[in-house]
Amino acid sequence: MIPRILLVDDEPAFRTLCAQWLEAEGYEVKDCADLNGLRDQLQQFDADLVLLDLSLPPHFDPHHTLAALPQFIDRPVIILTGHGERELALEALRQGAWDFLAKPIDPDMLAVVVRRALTKHQLVRELNSLKQRRQPPLASLIGASPSMENIRALVQRIAPTDVRVLVTGPSGTGKEVISRAIHDLSQRARGPFISVHCGAIPAELLESELFGHTRGAFTGADKARDGLLKLADGGTLFLDEIGDMPLAMQVKLLRVLQEGSYYPVGGRSLETIDVRVISATNADLPEKVKRGEFREDLYYRIKGVTIETRPLDERPEDIPLLVSHFLELQARGQPPLRPDTEAFNWFIHRRWPGNVRELKSALDSVAAIARGGVIRLEDIALLYPDAKPGPAQAAAGDSLEAQVRALEIALITEALARHDNNRTHAAQALGLSRQGLLKKIERYGL
Repeated sequence: MIPRILLVDDEPAFRTLCAQWLEAEGYEVKDCADLNGLRDQLQQFDADLVLLDLSLPPHFDPHHTLAALPQFIDRPVIILTGHGERELALEALRQGAWDFLAKPIDPDMLAVVVRRALTKHQLVRELNSLKQRRQPPLASLIGASPSMENIRALVQRIAPTDVRVLVTGPSGTGKEVISRAIHDLSQRARGPFISVHCGAIPAELLESELFGHTRGAFTGADKARDGLLKLADGGTLFLDEIGDMPLAMQVKLLRVLQEGSYYPVGGRSLETIDVRVISATNADLPEKVKRGEFREDLYYRIKGVTIETRPLDERPEDIPLLVSHFLELQARGQPPLRPDTEAFNWFIHRRWPGNVRELKSALDSVAAIARGGVIRLEDIALLYPDAKPGPAQAAAGDSLEAQVRALEIALITEALARHDNNRTHAAQALGLSRQGLLKKIERYGL
């Protein structure tokens, strides 16, 4: 892809000339005259790099631009400075800008600095991608609650085997994350992990999606196509929301699980496969069996080992760790946003009926409008009117032990974030000895 550059400067003649220089180097360039234009352009133009003048209308105040800088440093920002603005340019570097160039701009120097910034940014993204790929599979199972500790222990035990697994629990509690962790720890980790949502595919198409079809098997089948079972051969097939699978398909799936073979739609040649099946559902399958909505024989075939996920309201001590985890993912190699204490308390004690999925969505939304590297309660209140300042309130029904555990984890997590993970300074801020803090970190798995 052609690298994209966004040029922000209030001088039209300079923008035109600078754009010509950059386009001659092979870049795609858009320009605008002020910070509002920068925000608008970034919504439409996914720039790889921003060239940003410090003195912009309507204020022509470099400090105003500096205050807005943290909004844009998820990509390289090169500051353009005028005469006498060197100290401000250095302050911009301290706030996360990549480099600065003094006007009048030398086109050769501009080309070198831009090329180096884009190259470094690409290397950082590739490094982060490699780190994520090398991350231990259990690292994706975030939480310090007893239920999450039990899930991690069970995943470690069953992953090396080929036992079938049924993951149950409310929507948004991480059933697919658990299933991927099992796959990644198994002997099949080098094979594919194929996910199919049984309730999202129309009943008349689900058979073809799973089993594939031959050419001419039905109207529109102008060529043969492998199904998801074939694609999963040698790996793991994840059947999400299996409770929504039509009864007719349940019969056909049962044969696959019993015999390890199937016929593609319209085919006469038997296909054999070697897959591990992991299923997930938010439904009460035994109750569906009683009502005749789910086959009993299939239920016992997929059941194997059952892992039950718990709603987030029942494990508030996991929320601080999830908040930190999702903010780290959003940072993309830059310093992550951190919630202040009031914001942390709001995240911990608010009800999350959509569970982890809803929490992540809320963090994504709030992070988009936060300023200065910190998420504050007033940022949250712009999107969630129930976010009011005041003392943290315990969630109804939480035991005293769960409340204390959640509060300690929140305070420790916030202190570590505030002190750049320096445990000595965090311990001092919390009024603990360093050894006392280390013991709590170990106890909570932080």
